[in-house]
Amino acid sequence: MKFPIIAYGDPVLRKKATAIEPDEYPHIKELVANMFETMYGAHGVGLAAPQVGLSMRLFVVDAHAFSDDDADLKDFKKAFINAAILEETGEEWAFNEGCLSIPEIREDVYRKPVIRISYYDEDWKHHEETFKGMAARIIQHEYDHIEGKLFTDKLSPLRRRMLEKKLNDISRGIVDVDYKMKFPAIKKGR
Repeated sequence: MKFPIIAYGDPVLRKKATAIEPDEYPHIKELVANMFETMYGAHGVGLAAPQVGLSMRLFVVDAHAFSDDDADLKDFKKAFINAAILEETGEEWAFNEGCLSIPEIREDVYRKPVIRISYYDEDWKHHEETFKGMAARIIQHEYDHIEGKLFTDKLSPLRRRMLEKKLNDISRGIVDVDYKMKFPAIKKGR
């Protein structure tokens, strides 16, 4: 099942998501599968639960789209539950990022190239792993979502002001996308 993606401006995107327990969400595998389906339907490489209206510490990633540049990413598909970044190291590097909740806006964002992260997979197996390069970047972007942060927060104040009209248009539904979205500034019944 594909979920509508929550657009910029919705408070759920600014809320720090809460941890989940196995007994609280017995259908986690179904939710993970639906999130992957939603992400693929929107041509994304990552999707966090807040982006589908669920304030829980869950995100999915599939970096296959970058496998031409890095063969290790060919089968890099994972779900991250209750993730905690333990360490970020290295010299920050820029990459042009976008976001399914903020369509039609792409900006250079600086992030550290190596992360160490603790998380559970959809079988509730615990992992502590180190990721580098594009895998680390995608994880950091999605991790920001469960922390209530957006990639636009990493831009300079001047650049954010320059994007303000576009961001407001997105929250009002004035954007051209080929996937279903929910817009916070559009009232139900209209």
